[in-house]
Amino acid sequence: MSAIHELQPHALWQYFSAICDIPHPSFHEEQIREYLIGFAKEHNLEWQSDAVGNVIIRKQATPGMENRTGVILQGHMDMVPQKNNDTVHDFPTDPIKAYVDGDWVTAEGTTLGADNGIGMAATLAVLAAKDLQHGPVEVLFTATEETGMIGAQGLQQGVLEGKILLNLDTEEEGELYIGCAGGTRIEISGDYSTESAQGGLTFKTLSISGLKGGHSGCDIHLGRGNAIKLLIRVLHRLEAEGVRIASLNGGSLANAIPREASAVIAIPEASLAACDNIIDQCRHELSAELANAEPKLTLALSDAAPAAELMSLRDQNQWVAVVDACPNGAQRMSDSIAGVVETSLNLGVLTINEGKIKAHILPRSLVGSCIDALSDAVAGLFRMLDAEVVFSDSYPGWKPDPDSRILATMKRVYAELYGQEPGVQVVHAGLECGLLGSKYPQWDMISFGPTIRFPHSPDEKVHIQSVARFWGLLVATLKAIPEV
Repeated sequence: MSAIHELQPHALWQYFSAICDIPHPSFHEEQIREYLIGFAKEHNLEWQSDAVGNVIIRKQATPGMENRTGVILQGHMDMVPQKNNDTVHDFPTDPIKAYVDGDWVTAEGTTLGADNGIGMAATLAVLAAKDLQHGPVEVLFTATEETGMIGAQGLQQGVLEGKILLNLDTEEEGELYIGCAGGTRIEISGDYSTESAQGGLTFKTLSISGLKGGHSGCDIHLGRGNAIKLLIRVLHRLEAEGVRIASLNGGSLANAIPREASAVIAIPEASLAACDNIIDQCRHELSAELANAEPKLTLALSDAAPAAELMSLRDQNQWVAVVDACPNGAQRMSDSIAGVVETSLNLGVLTINEGKIKAHILPRSLVGSCIDALSDAVAGLFRMLDAEVVFSDSYPGWKPDPDSRILATMKRVYAELYGQEPGVQVVHAGLECGLLGSKYPQWDMISFGPTIRFPHSPDEKVHIQSVARFWGLLVATLKAIPEV
C-alpha cells in the first residue's frame, strides 16, 4: 500500500492518490471528468456537465443546516504537464508517480498536480463525508484552467445558486486570498528566410538547463532565470563570431517559467576557439548573476548533426535582437499592497524551425490598463518584424474586498482553530475568481489552500501538515457559514 494512503486526513489523501492515477493534463481531461461523474452517481448526488466540460455536483445540507447560505466549492480539473528531460512520461496516458518525501509529497520527475488535485480531493472528501456539518453545497470543477481558464470563461450565468465561493487553488497555508491579477495570452507567429549551409561549419547544440522554472505568477518575483532569455543572450554574443542558428526550442507553456532551452547552431571552424571562450565567459557571468536563484544553471555545448538550412543572417540578427529586447519578469511592484508584484511578463515558449517562428507570452497585472500597455508594447516590438500577434484567453483580475463577510468568518475560524491570525493576501497569479465573479457579481469570494512549492515545475511538492490544516479550516468554515 502506498504511504500516501496512510496520511491524514485519510479521505482527502485517498482521493488525491486516485486523482494522481488518472491522467489529466490540460486538454486531456476526459478521464478525470468521467471519474467525477462516476463519483456523483456512486454517491447518489445531483450532477451536470456543461458544453465546455465543467462538472457541477450538488449535496444537500446536513440536518439542521438547511437555512445556511449556499456555498460553492471550486477547483479546476487539469494540471500543468512538465517533466525533466531525462524522465520518460506521457502525460495523456501515464499516471503521476507520487510519493512521500519526508514532510512533503512530490512526484518522480514530473509535476505532481497538487495544483489543483488537492483542492479536488478536498471537495470529494466533503461530498463523500457523512459526519460533516454544512449547509447546501455545490461543487464546481472547471475545465482547462491552466491554459486559458476555458471552463470559467464558458460557465453560464444562473447555473449556480450559492452566494459564497470558496476557491481551493492557492498555495500558502495560513493565507487567505482576496484578490488576484488578470492577464492575457500573446501568440507571436513569424516567418524567416533560410540559406543553405555552406562548408567550413561545425554544428553544435547550445543548451541552457538546470533552472528551477516555476509558476509565472507565483514565482515571478523570485528572480529565477528564464532559459529562453538566457540562451538568446548568449546567441547574441556569439553572432560576432559568425554563429548561425539552424533551429531553437525553449519552454513549453506560457504560464511556466522556462527551465530549459537549446539551439542547433553552425560555428565557422575558424571561430571555434573564440566561441568556446565566449561561452565560458557567459557561463561565469550567468552563474555569478544567478548564484542564489539558480545554483544548478548549466550552459553546455555538444555535438549536433549537420543541418541543411540556416536562418538567413538578416532575419537572425533581427529576431535575436527583438527577443533579447522583449520584456520579461517582474516589471513593477504594487504601490498599494506591499511585497506584491503589480505587473509582470513571462516569455514562456520560443521555437525556430523550418522557416517558422512562434512565441507564447503571458503578461499579468493587478491593473487592467497595465496589461493593455505592456501587451501593446510587446506587440509593437514584434510587429516591427511583420510578425502576426494574436491576443487570446484574456481574464480580469479580482478586486479585493476587505469588508467581505466570508473573510471575517474565516479569520475568526482560523484564529479559533490555530491560535493565530491568518494572513490576508492578494496573489499575482491568475485565479478563476476574477472571471467567475464577473458572471456572478453577487458572490462573496475567498481563496485558500495548502502549502505547495514550485508549482508548474517537476519540483512541485505539497506540505503534508499544511494539508491537514487546510482541511481543518475547510471543515470548520463550512460549519460556520452564516444563515441566509
